[in-house]
Amino acid sequence: MSVTHQLRCRECSKLWENAARSFCEDCFSPLEVVYDYDAIRKTARRDALDLRPFDMWRYAELLPLEPDFAASGAIGGTPLVRSRRLAGRWGLGNLYFKNDAVCFPSLSFKDRVVATALAAARRFGFRTVGCSSTGNLANAVAAQAAQQGFDACVFIPADLEPAKVLNTAVYGARIVRIDGNYDHVNRLCAQIADRFPWGLVNVNLRPYYAEGSKTLGFEIAEQLGWTLPDNVVVPMAGASLIGKVAKAFGELVTLGWVEGKPVKFFGAQATGCSPVSDAVKRSLERFEPQKPNTIARSLAIGNPADGPYALRLIRECGGWAEDVSDPEIVSAIQLLAESEGIFTETAGGVSVGVTEKLIGQKRIQPEETTVVCITGNGLKTTDAIAREFPAGEAIAPRLDAFLAYLDARMSPVAQPAAAGAV
Repeated sequence: MSVTHQLRCRECSKLWENAARSFCEDCFSPLEVVYDYDAIRKTARRDALDLRPFDMWRYAELLPLEPDFAASGAIGGTPLVRSRRLAGRWGLGNLYFKNDAVCFPSLSFKDRVVATALAAARRFGFRTVGCSSTGNLANAVAAQAAQQGFDACVFIPADLEPAKVLNTAVYGARIVRIDGNYDHVNRLCAQIADRFPWGLVNVNLRPYYAEGSKTLGFEIAEQLGWTLPDNVVVPMAGASLIGKVAKAFGELVTLGWVEGKPVKFFGAQATGCSPVSDAVKRSLERFEPQKPNTIARSLAIGNPADGPYALRLIRECGGWAEDVSDPEIVSAIQLLAESEGIFTETAGGVSVGVTEKLIGQKRIQPEETTVVCITGNGLKTTDAIAREFPAGEAIAPRLDAFLAYLDARMSPVAQPAAAGAV
């Protein structure tokens, strides 16, 4: 595989060579990775994927990798779960959950973006890597840095969920807690990237980091039999994922691997941090930054870097953005677990809760194929729902105690038949 990619400014379109840079030095707009699709088309074949493991690296030609790149781990390849119970409840014929709550190694879709970012970090000679994070990204950086022998230093808001902090600390990463929200943390990391020779995955390595999100879209299309869905519901924090799934679909069409069709993208946010949703619903030309106040801390970015591009995409494709309150998030987490057996963190609760709203608003139609993105595991945010499940009183280890328990808590219909009854 030859190098078939470089950086391009998202506003003035100036091309830049591959390097640890995230913005155009001419107009200070963000950079993105672009590809020579004509060259890729000569070497990449869809049927060749059948010979490769089902993980994110099967799409290597469409990722910003060097020719001699060697995969470090089986990341991605997560299930696309077809819903039966919730689909019936909501009156949908084809409802799917893309379940990145089981992504290796740290149980969120952030494993994908870190994988491509650390490939770039090695390429550019960094020995220390890090990030600004609302939790999941720190987990992924710490885990993969441990696997690959990087030193890791991550920066987080001081009020993150304890489980996410522990899930970073266990890998041996240095954790710097910041007295402020994510936007404060991110500004500090931008200064650190200028001062230290470190690869901060979502700062100076951001163009390469963001490309890992495309593999979620590639997998969705392949798991649907190389077809595109009608609707995709995506949680938004920095608002990069929604755009990269759209880019993935576009690349598959360009290569002729899927047939092109309109796809509506729906952005999902928590009401306590919903700058993009607010702008969509109020028909604002630009979103207004917000101070986060929500239990969905993984989505608590009040000034999302890719917000303007998400806003543009949603409007151009005929989609929408919605938000749900904290109580609605908790209810949606329970609903998904009880209906489909998927335990999601608060971000997934946002996706599910928003999907239900969109159906009620008739923005999602019964005959359409809809994919809801579940981006992280519920074991990371147990504090958000713990009060809903108080510990029951222990009973004595005797049959009479259990029968008394049944008598007190179960209806006659639910009680077992007497011994010997037919």
